[in-house]
Amino acid sequence: MPTLHCLSFDLSLDTDGVHTFDAQAAAAVGAVAAVGSDAMLAQIRAEVQQVLAWASAHFPDGPGPLDEGCSWCHDVQDQRDGPGSSDGADSPHGQWHTVSLSLSGTPAFGEAFAQAFANALAQSPD
Repeated sequence: MPTLHCLSFDLSLDTDGVHTFDAQAAAAVGAVAAVGSDAMLAQIRAEVQQVLAWASAHFPDGPGPLDEGCSWCHDVQDQRDGPGSSDGADSPHGQWHTVSLSLSGTPAFGEAFAQAFANALAQSPD
């Protein structure tokens, strides 16, 4: 079972049985970033690649549109937030670099993903 340290996924299901896993992680960047933040951003990106490699290896008919018969699709957003960013945020603490990963897949993909990355699934409140 692959181990993830930075990414934690939330699961949602739609009425057609499509499983969607969403994760987001951020690292401080810039002049006031903590020591090791570059390494943290590299680890976040490596975990995204690890997840995508797992999906490609176990479900080689993706990524692609689910409505065209592919098992899974994904969206990755990798952006810098804070002073000078497009959102206009002004933070005295420097900038954050946020990486978001969203994967959607068939029920078979969702079940396999949930089993493989059980340690990275957010626990729902009881």
